[in-house]
Amino acid sequence: MRSQRAPMPASAVPRWRRSRPSSISTARPDRPTRDGMDVTSRSATDNAAAFDAHHDDVFGRIATRYDVLCDLFSLGIHRLWKRRVARCIAEESWDTLLDGATGTGHIVQHILAHASTRDRRVIASDISPKMLAIAERRLASHRDRVELRLLDAESMPAIADASVDAYSISLGLKICDRRRALSEAFRVLKPGGRLIVLEASTIAWAPLHRAYLAYMSLCMPALGWLATGGDASAYRYLLQGVREFPSAEALAREIAGHGFTDVRFERLSLGIVAIHVGRKPGGAR
Repeated sequence: MRSQRAPMPASAVPRWRRSRPSSISTARPDRPTRDGMDVTSRSATDNAAAFDAHHDDVFGRIATRYDVLCDLFSLGIHRLWKRRVARCIAEESWDTLLDGATGTGHIVQHILAHASTRDRRVIASDISPKMLAIAERRLASHRDRVELRLLDAESMPAIADASVDAYSISLGLKICDRRRALSEAFRVLKPGGRLIVLEASTIAWAPLHRAYLAYMSLCMPALGWLATGGDASAYRYLLQGVREFPSAEALAREIAGHGFTDVRFERLSLGIVAIHVGRKPGGAR
């Protein structure tokens, strides 16, 4: 059985939408953890960067610095990735989008800029109240189109089966159990609904990928330590997640293995990240 997280007080949820929080748990209590990370043996689809948000609120600790740190780690390239995935999401056919791992709201902001029709609605969700609080401020001018929800991508009982037209998650699969997250995405999507994923990937040319990982190994912990005043734990295991995340081809197979069809992907920045798109069978194409 998975451990049950104590209900979060309503005051911790952004005021746009106070929903009953679901049971939130991302690590099993019988497994040892280090810096909030499960360190026991893993299967091929477990994530090295998965963490227990109840015991170690990693993103709560770095929420106010998160955007700056992303700029430092990626030399600003993450902004291009986010604009590209936002454009992909906006170009899909949907009336209601559920965005997982919304973070500080950058991608949702870009989605709304592209998805200009007023009848399109976005449910922006995250497991971290502090990240959602920043997203609330960033998206304040879109209150009529955005609903903020405190949700765990692995378990979203507050979202009904087959209730959303599209589900997106960006740079979030590597910090959760992606088997559960993909199963939940499939469950909440309507037949014919679209899944859009932006996630770390593998540069096809192995020497260049090794050089990239060497750069990340040197820079990520050091910059994280400096920017957080000595707390680099988040970046130590996020780096591990980047190292061990599957290739674009392998992730496409995993997505298809969860029932999605028409799975395709696009590599960005030589393959540092990739955008995957899949469709839940049924409905109109």
